[in-house]
Amino acid sequence: MIMSENQQNEGLNIELNELVAQGVYATGAIINHSPSEFVVDFVQFLPGARPSVKSRIILSPLQAKQLSQSLAENVTNFEKNFGEIKEPQVNNGTATYEA
Repeated sequence: MIMSENQQNEGLNIELNELVAQGVYATGAIINHSPSEFVVDFVQFLPGARPSVKSRIILSPLQAKQLSQSLAENVTNFEKNFGEIKEPQVNNGTATYEA
């Protein structure tokens, strides 16, 4: 079950230990799937370092679909509050943003 933050605050008591609460920064994700599951590897791509998987999440197809819908809804809400998220244009390996 994928829940919004509002749904989580409405009585569902979820344990969040200190290490997990710190979070892990990822600069990308690699997604693979089989008939029974989706595997999402969150990766850090840093200059001068070998890319590394920082977290792997395995989801059922239903959970993957619910997550996709929840992310789309949250991106829409984010853009309503803070403006459009602009994707960089990449030229010769250099990312640039249009104003």
